[in-house]
Amino acid sequence: MPQAHAQSASKPTTYQGIAGDVLIQYFERIERLEEEKMGIAEDVKAVFLDAKSNGFDVKIMREILKMRKMEREALEEQENMVDLYRQAIGMH
Repeated sequence: MPQAHAQSASKPTTYQGIAGDVLIQYFERIERLEEEKMGIAEDVKAVFLDAKSNGFDVKIMREILKMRKMEREALEEQENMVDLYRQAIGMH
């Protein structure tokens, strides 16, 4: 992906205590990681599309992925609260 900004022809220096060359390295690392993140997001999207084409409900898959990230106790508490709320509104 081409860079969206032009870099100065002069070598970065320290300005008011800020090391420009070090700062540029951080920006470049972040930009590379952002590009990788976009690529990974596209890969995840492709996996969901593949699952959908094989008949799986992607919305449910996303919900289960959220649940899998939760600690067991937090998940149980959430499920209990959902059950409590459902019962409170008559959705048994």
